[in-house]
Amino acid sequence: MRRRDMFRAVLAGTGAFFGLRVVQAAAAEPARQKVAYHLSDLDKVNFVLGNIKNHYDGTGGNVEIVLVVHGPALAAFKSKGISAAVSGRFAGLVRQGLEPRACANTMQGMDISLADLLAGFHAADKGGVVKLAELQGQGYAYLRP
Repeated sequence: MRRRDMFRAVLAGTGAFFGLRVVQAAAAEPARQKVAYHLSDLDKVNFVLGNIKNHYDGTGGNVEIVLVVHGPALAAFKSKGISAAVSGRFAGLVRQGLEPRACANTMQGMDISLADLLAGFHAADKGGVVKLAELQGQGYAYLRP
C-alpha cells in the first residue's frame, strides 16, 4: 500500500515539474497581440501612424494591426497630393504588416476608389464601423487614439 502511495507522489511531482516547464515557456513568449486602430479624424492621422509605429516597436513586431479609416481621415490617404512624410511612414508600416481598411461607405460618399488611395488599402465593404465590430468579435483589441 505504501509503495502505491509513493508511486502516486512521484507521478504527481513529475507532472507538476513538467507543467511548470510549460508555463515558463509560455511566459517567455508573449501571445501575439491583435489590435484594431480606429481613425476618422483628419487631424489625428500623423498621431495615429506614430502610435502604430510605436506599437510595432514596443512589441518587437509581435502584433497584428488593422487600421480602419473612415470619414474625413480617409482623404489624408489619397495618393495624389499626399505629403512625402505621411506616404513614407504609411508605406513603412504596411511593410511591417499593417492591414489598412478603407470604409466603403466613405469611399462612395467622397467619390474615392481604392486606386485613389495609397497602396495597401483594402475596402471594408460593409463599412468601417461594421469592420471594427467584426474585428472585436475576432478578439482584436479596439484602440481609438
